[in-house]
Amino acid sequence: MSTQDVLRNASTLASYNVLLQVMFRVLTFLLNAFTLRFVSKELIGVVNVRLTLLYSTLVFLSREAFRRACLSGGSGTNHSWRQVINLLWLTLPLGVLWATLLVCVWLWLLEVPDPQTVPYYGPAVVLFALAGVQELLAEPLWVLAQAHMFVHLKVVAESLAMIAKCSITVVLVVSAPEWGLYIFSAAHLMYTGFLVLCYGLYFIRFLGSKEANKKSFPLHRVGDLLPCRADGEPLVDWTLARLTWSFFKQSFLKQILTEGERYVMTFLNVLSFGDQGVYDIVNNLGSMVARFIFLPIEESFYIFFAKVLERGRAVKSQKQEEVAIAADVLECLLKLVLVIGLIISVFGYAFSHLALDIYGGSMLSSGAGPTLLRCYSCYVLLLAVNGVTECFVFAAMSQQEVDKYNLVMLALSVSFLFLSYLLTWWAGGVGFILANCLNMGLRILHSLLYIHHYFQFSQWKPLRGLLPSPFLLLALAVSAVVTAVSESVFCCDSGWLLRLVHIGIGAVCLLGVFVAVLLTETRLIQFVRTQLLPQYRKKHT
Repeated sequence: MSTQDVLRNASTLASYNVLLQVMFRVLTFLLNAFTLRFVSKELIGVVNVRLTLLYSTLVFLSREAFRRACLSGGSGTNHSWRQVINLLWLTLPLGVLWATLLVCVWLWLLEVPDPQTVPYYGPAVVLFALAGVQELLAEPLWVLAQAHMFVHLKVVAESLAMIAKCSITVVLVVSAPEWGLYIFSAAHLMYTGFLVLCYGLYFIRFLGSKEANKKSFPLHRVGDLLPCRADGEPLVDWTLARLTWSFFKQSFLKQILTEGERYVMTFLNVLSFGDQGVYDIVNNLGSMVARFIFLPIEESFYIFFAKVLERGRAVKSQKQEEVAIAADVLECLLKLVLVIGLIISVFGYAFSHLALDIYGGSMLSSGAGPTLLRCYSCYVLLLAVNGVTECFVFAAMSQQEVDKYNLVMLALSVSFLFLSYLLTWWAGGVGFILANCLNMGLRILHSLLYIHHYFQFSQWKPLRGLLPSPFLLLALAVSAVVTAVSESVFCCDSGWLLRLVHIGIGAVCLLGVFVAVLLTETRLIQFVRTQLLPQYRKKHT
């Protein structure tokens, strides 16, 4: 597959992933708004913080390292797919081991919620762990689908799974609210079950078909999806296994950084379950755009960079045409996420109070809620830049460099936990966001230094993508001042008419920013049209 084909497929995958994440976040957004009317904020806190942390820890530590390693450098070319499948099936016993350990910790070492307020905590812990193990059954199929750019499969599978989860939740919350945590446990089991079912049915139909033969798919029958030894080769590729181990050590630290505030809330009890619920709702609102735009771009273009660049080799030792494409894509991606992040930071500040009041009423808009969301709007800018820089760095690093970076991640993890506890004691929930900002800034600095060194003796300077045009910065500054004044005058306790005036002023300012982007960032607009929007890409190809 040529570099241009890989770029087109990665761009298509990013586009579909963005649409998928939009649907996920919208459904989750509506589901949380709905359930807030039927369950207590304490129950929301236990589900969205403690139980979700159990599930995400189990799944992430069991599979993330395998995904990174098996999607690096064209696994199906440099390694036997038979060996890759064997390695991927190790995620299942590893998941069972993590599930056993985490269930013991969650049941016997952590504070148990009041059974009158949050019933059925013990069974829910076991069921959430079971859901995580169940999802790992589809891991070899997921990696196969990603490596061969089956973009529609992920969209269909996760869409059906999310619809099933939301349907079960709504039905049970309305008809049997007394079931408490059983409701969310059943919904999560339904979600992971649908994922496994969709991936399994697809590959059962696909393997051995004319379509598979046309694509020269490396596996031919369903039995090839199961672990077995091929004649004349080891059970697994030990080079790939060592790379997986390097990524595993890193993923453990990355999980602490990613979910650090939840670990602090869960293990150090710095917030009550009710406060955890409010913080998590605000956190989900603040990160909605970041997750459904930035995360899919990071995941999809990591695959692109990993396939185009030769891991651990200097720029001069690689194909210059491919390096040029990678540098151009990196520059455009940096400019794209920077512009989106700046827009979110500017308009998020002036519309946080109104958004929370509409979404959850006075329960969210009073107290620390608006301040939390304003701070998170600024944090989104750091999330945006870090996602793209790290996706390039992780695709370009050698195994030795990955091991060295693990030490950096260890230092960041320790400092983050310390800062989280200290700043939360000082500033409440805002302290979590401040600690995240400091750590994210250090991660960005490390990535920028690596990228600068990587391209230092070449003609390409992709970090120029972090320099927006002066006219665009002026438009953003004016919008920030105008919308802040508008909020203080028109929002949010004087009725809906003045709220609509505030919204109208914000819409005019946003339109002005878009015009500034169209006039000054022509290269970025061309990249978005040709690579990120499928309808435009098809026209140009």
